[in-house]
Amino acid sequence: MQENELKRGIGMMASLATVMGTVIGGGVFFKTASVVQSTHSFTLTILAWTIGGLLTICAGLTVSELAAAIPKTGGAIKYLDYTYGPLTGFSMGWAQILVYYPANIAAESIVFSTQIINLFHLNGGLLNPIAIGCALSILIINLLGSKVSGNVQTIALIFKLIPIFIIAIIGLFIPGEVNVSLFPISPINHDSLWSAFGAGLLATMFAYDGWIGVCDVAGEIKNPKKNLPKAIILGLSFITIIYTLINVVFLKTLPIDQIAGNQNTASEAAIKLFGELGGKLVTIGILVSVYGSLNGYTLSGMRIPYAMGKSKSLPFSNAFTKLTKKTLVPYVAGLFQLFIAILMIFAGSFDLLTDMLVFVMWIFNCLLFIAVFRLRRKEPEMIRPYKVPWYPIIPIIALVGGIFILFETIISQTGLALVGILLTVLGIPVYYLQQRHLKNNS
Repeated sequence: MQENELKRGIGMMASLATVMGTVIGGGVFFKTASVVQSTHSFTLTILAWTIGGLLTICAGLTVSELAAAIPKTGGAIKYLDYTYGPLTGFSMGWAQILVYYPANIAAESIVFSTQIINLFHLNGGLLNPIAIGCALSILIINLLGSKVSGNVQTIALIFKLIPIFIIAIIGLFIPGEVNVSLFPISPINHDSLWSAFGAGLLATMFAYDGWIGVCDVAGEIKNPKKNLPKAIILGLSFITIIYTLINVVFLKTLPIDQIAGNQNTASEAAIKLFGELGGKLVTIGILVSVYGSLNGYTLSGMRIPYAMGKSKSLPFSNAFTKLTKKTLVPYVAGLFQLFIAILMIFAGSFDLLTDMLVFVMWIFNCLLFIAVFRLRRKEPEMIRPYKVPWYPIIPIIALVGGIFILFETIISQTGLALVGILLTVLGIPVYYLQQRHLKNNS
């Protein structure tokens, strides 16, 4: 492993900022509608957000062991490659190219468009054109170079925290018009508390998405045995508390029936709390946050087909490696990603797209959790600068939670799950055809 060692220059505060910066996005503002629609209960809604956060903490602590022990550029793809072989690693990269990043871009563009229409009282028929224009503008910004896109990300990081703290902290102390209580627990849209909670938990996973990005820098963290678990536990615990408080504010400000299925919940709650002008300013902050998330997904996403093209893993690999002359950005990869995202904008809603990408990625997350057990057994002598605490309890919680998410999606959204599986499995013949092509040309 010596030749792959990275310089350990990231301290505790930088690690904490990385955790929070990669996870906090617009999901908490827009997934509340789906969670409440599933649970139709104050108690189950808060429980779903809390358990979702705890599951995310266990997942981050578990996968970080792989990241610290296998500090290779490429992140989770390389951990799967190392543990299971190149086909599994390729399959995750393929799923990211075809599902994860385009679906994120499409979903975030849709909610950005929804908020623009709501803010300026525009015609609902403009939803798709505004969403496409939003995604296209982000790609153009990224084609101007990493410095420009990096500046956008920095500005968005500042703005994304403003509406979160205003709603979660100030909103908590403003008297609400809705009486909330833990009991009775009465989901009305499901046959049982269990199915209501399961659907709600599944909906929260998109808001917590991004935790695996923390693992990409695990090999560069100073004193990872101490700082990595501390950053994950503190960062994700803080996010869980903030997310939960935001939902408490929503639920005490608006009636449950007004929240369920309403993606304008955040802006409507902000207007009710802070008045028309204050509410609009908070909504603008949310829009900047979503725009920043879009920028992050575009920036990272276009580099996956570029990296796979460099290794000749994909058909038309040479095209995916083409860079702009001045700014050296993989423009073909970016255009390909935008094309798929536009198809998804026309094909799906925000909830449909986010549930599909969560389902597909958690297939690979479960494989990563299993990899920790597998490598502990097969390679006990492997140098592990960081080991998951309370092994095997934490990895077991992560794995059981992951399996629950997968089964909940398969049971409640069978068609969506099948589409996600089909798109992922399509990568297998592509992998073997490309390997045969490389062999014939060698």
